[in-house]
Amino acid sequence: MAEGAAKGSEEPGSPPRRRRRDPEGHRAAILDAARHAFGERGYARTTLRDIAGRAGVTHGLITRHFSSKERLFLAAVPGNRDLEQVAAGDPATLPDRIADAFVRRMETDAVGDPLVALVRSAASDERAAADLLSAMQEHSAAVYRSVLSPDGTAARDDDLDARVALVGSLMIGVAFSRYIARTDPLASMPPEQLTAHLARMLRHILFD
Repeated sequence: MAEGAAKGSEEPGSPPRRRRRDPEGHRAAILDAARHAFGERGYARTTLRDIAGRAGVTHGLITRHFSSKERLFLAAVPGNRDLEQVAAGDPATLPDRIADAFVRRMETDAVGDPLVALVRSAASDERAAADLLSAMQEHSAAVYRSVLSPDGTAARDDDLDARVALVGSLMIGVAFSRYIARTDPLASMPPEQLTAHLARMLRHILFD
C-alpha cells in the first residue's frame, strides 16, 4: 500500500460519509431517526444533533429540510402530520372527522402524540413547549383555513385563528385529563362517548 492514505479516504474507525446526492433518501432517514429519538427521549430532551447522528447526516442538512426542531417534530410524528388527510372533505362534517381521528389516535398510542409531548415538555422546558405550540397552531390554522375558507372570504374568517387556538386548547385539556393525569370522568369515559362530546364542542367552536 502506498505511504499515506489516499486523498479523501476515511479515517480509521470513522463512520462512512454519504457521497450521493439523495434528498429524498436523506429526508426519509431524518424522519425515521426523528421518530425513534422523540419516542425514546421525548420532545424536550431530543436535539437536532442527536437526530443527525442517528440519521448519518449533518445538523445543517436537517435545518435545510425542516428549518427547525418544531417543524421536524410535526413532520415526523402522527397528529399534525395526518391533519391534512383528516380535514379534507365536507366542511360540515369536519368536527366529526377531527374528533374521531383524535380519539382513535390517542387510544392507540398516546405516548408519541404531539399534544402529549407538548404537555410533558411544558413541565421541563417552557420555551420549547411554547415554540412547539406556536408551530402546531400555525400548521393547524393553515389546514383548517384550506377547508373552511379556501378563498379567504368565508364568514367569520377573520377570527379563524382564534377558533383554531381554542380547538387546540380543548384537545390539550382532554389529552392531559384522560391520557396523562388519567382523572375521571374523562379517564373512564367510553371512547365513543368521548368522540361524540368532542365533535359537539368542536362544532360549537368552529361554526357557532
